[in-house]
Amino acid sequence: QVQLVESGGGLVQAGGSLRLSCAAAGRTRSSYSMAWFRQAPGKEREFVASITWSGGGARYADSVKGRFTISGDNAKNTVYLQMNSLKPEDAAVYYCAAKISGLGWETIEKSYNYWGQGTQVTVSS
Repeated sequence: QVQLVESGGGLVQAGGSLRLSCAAAGRTRSSYSMAWFRQAPGKEREFVASITWSGGGARYADSVKGRFTISGDNAKNTVYLQMNSLKPEDAAVYYCAAKISGLGWETIEKSYNYWGQGTQVTVSS
């Protein structure tokens, strides 16, 4: 069993920054990619960013390009999300996910095998 544990959420003013972290625990092995998704109240969960360890690079939702940066360490199964210039519309529960194979689209939540419990990000205007 693999557990993903997120941390770093909180309350920030619009224009501010937060850094989310996600660490894998349990019977881990190297993943193919990891990602962040988010879900705001009353909305479906949406893709934010992903990172593919084997040279595939990073991918971002259009809404966060230029403001968010995903990074991580495959050997440690750890991924980070640096969020800058936060906007009220970025407020959501942010979920970390891990994908163990190259099958499936990076931006689709059904492609991911493991999920964290989520961390709340609140942005005040």
